Amino acid sequence: MKVARLAGAAALVLGLAACANNGGSASGGSDPQSSGPIKIGVIVPLSGPAGPNGKDVLDAITVQAEIINKAGGVLGRQLEIVSKDDQSTPAAGVSAATDLASQGVSVVMGGWNSPVTLAIQPVLVRQGILNITTIPQNASILGGADPDAIRMNAGNAVGAYTAGQFLTKTLKAKKVAFLLESDAYGNDAGSFLEKQLTPQGVQVVAQQKFAYTDTDFRVPLSNVRNSGADAVFSANAAESSGMPALAKQYAEAGGTVPHFAGLGTVSPKVVQLAGGKAVDGLYSADIYFPEAPAFKDLPGNQAFLTAYQARHNGDLPDKYRALGAQSVDVWAKAVTKANSLDRQKVADAIHGQTFTGTVFGDVRFTARGQMETKVYGFTVKNGEIQVLDEIPVPDKVWQ
Repeated sequence: MKVARLAGAAALVLGLAACANNGGSASGGSDPQSSGPIKIGVIVPLSGPAGPNGKDVLDAITVQAEIINKAGGVLGRQLEIVSKDDQSTPAAGVSAATDLASQGVSVVMGGWNSPVTLAIQPVLVRQGILNITTIPQNASILGGADPDAIRMNAGNAVGAYTAGQFLTKTLKAKKVAFLLESDAYGNDAGSFLEKQLTPQGVQVVAQQKFAYTDTDFRVPLSNVRNSGADAVFSANAAESSGMPALAKQYAEAGGTVPHFAGLGTVSPKVVQLAGGKAVDGLYSADIYFPEAPAFKDLPGNQAFLTAYQARHNGDLPDKYRALGAQSVDVWAKAVTKANSLDRQKVADAIHGQTFTGTVFGDVRFTARGQMETKVYGFTVKNGEIQVLDEIPVPDKVWQ
């Protein structure tokens, strides 16, 4: 973002203060010829209900940084990860962003929750620090407070399109009930999906809301069960707590109509925590499956899998961890292309550009900074995720 020149002594003082906060450049980062490590800031929840999720993403970011460091680093310098706990609250996120800016980070990656990400964006813009959003899906993350933001995960528009396609074409639903997290993520997801369903003559017969921290869904599930819906859509981003509880309680309540969970809310960990086979028949969609044919032979994915599994006794990373690694991979390639750590130059090297050999293979970014990938439907069978067909997403939806 181009910053207008300010006149007067007061502006000079502010400019000098900004330089002191971001390592010597009012546009973020430091000169490519500087010595010492390049600091990558990471803001994720490291405590609370989403603490395990944030720790997983942070770990994957660290693994990918180590891969890059072993190959010589970026601009001849090593990468150093500096992490902060946002506690899944906007206030803590703002404090974390301010702290990272004072430590001279060149980029901030994360977070997990849309409300936190939306809160930290103005702080990072003022400090001239690029934000690569890893997980959050709210539409305002791109083109809102931060015109240079980049997002790795598919947004709610794509999630709603794929859910709408699956609900109407695969499940033949005519009446759908919503179970929505009552925040920027869940409300956004429900709004986008309703806009997909209404033109196709599908009626939304119930909308039940819940808090991000909720783990008891008996009341909303009872209301949904009595709504006459022939399919249920849920948007619950609490992978380590709320989503497994919701999936398990839905199955235990004897839900007889299909349950489609929002894109990216069901991982192998969710299935495991929900009881494995107990949630057979659950449907969802996602953009990464480490051992599926479309991914297992990608060199970038192979390198990440090898390093990650060596560190975790052979465990496979899920989509969230892969997106963390992808954020580092793409940023490092963009910095190399731009030969600079400058916020604007790096953003310009990503927006509207194509990257080859990443963790996700060859990918392109829209002019607004959204990474485009393939989306696949899946179901849970015998306690395992079984990948179904690709759900093609038109370019206009990604845009």
